[in-house]
Amino acid sequence: MKSLKKQRRIQVIAVAAVALVLSTALIGYAMRDGINFFRAPSQIIAEPPGPSEVFRIGGLVEEGSIVRGQGKTIQFSVTDGGAVVPVTYTGVLPDLFEENQGMVGTGRYINGVFEASEILAKHDETYMPKEVVDALKEQGVYKEPEG
Repeated sequence: MKSLKKQRRIQVIAVAAVALVLSTALIGYAMRDGINFFRAPSQIIAEPPGPSEVFRIGGLVEEGSIVRGQGKTIQFSVTDGGAVVPVTYTGVLPDLFEENQGMVGTGRYINGVFEASEILAKHDETYMPKEVVDALKEQGVYKEPEG
């Protein structure tokens, strides 16, 4: 009798382990496109990602770099103080997007240009995304907001 209980317990544990592994694999597969890694401009220049990889870039919009093209296409450069990456974006920019301000963009790095599909800007005068602050601190160019 004890042997039967022990065998049943082992079967239940084995089925639970297989179910756990299978569910973890399915969750990972489902999230593969939803995970966007953050990179600073210096990291992008040092190790350029592949053209099919979607990631987030963050830094300061370089002063004097915003060029409005035909229609809704905008070109500008993002810097972290150590490197500069050109960015193109087609769409409407956030109202608070401007030069010398923090931004985060989602997109792909193709032929030396970051092609953004989404641009996020600060939401008030002191906000800057944590990833951007960390990257700027690494470069030694971060300035604490006044007030």
